Amino acid sequence: MLNKVMIIGRLGADPELRYAATGMAVCRFNVATDEAYTDQSGQRQERTEWHRIVVFSKQAENCANYLFKGSLVYVEGALSTSKWTDQQGQTRYTTEIKAQRVQFLDRKGDRPAPSADDAYSRPQQTRRDDDDLGPAFPSEAGGMDDVPF
Repeated sequence: MLNKVMIIGRLGADPELRYAATGMAVCRFNVATDEAYTDQSGQRQERTEWHRIVVFSKQAENCANYLFKGSLVYVEGALSTSKWTDQQGQTRYTTEIKAQRVQFLDRKGDRPAPSADDAYSRPQQTRRDDDDLGPAFPSEAGGMDDVPF
């Protein structure tokens, strides 16, 4: 049997790092992937899919320290579905990717300038307006020869 997921996308928000009671680092973030196609009437359609990612241990700390909203990442892992009960007693399910590998695809220093509503104070790289941050989504990238697969 095989349970393998590989995605390339951008973070929708800064990662959240927490520590389990055992002291293990757990980092969670959401990644958007996009798909473009032409429908039956010839109109171009775009669709964005959101993926929940969870990363553990040292790799979790690295993600929390170096990733931010808009970062381009390659995530490789396995799908995992959890069942839980909410405060109203309803059974809920959450499907996420348990990452075994997260590769940062942005060039070093490609951090966008903070907006006025950024409430965190991590050290950050500033960028000039003439810096090329690349495509917004992976499908907009033409020559992705350095993709790890």
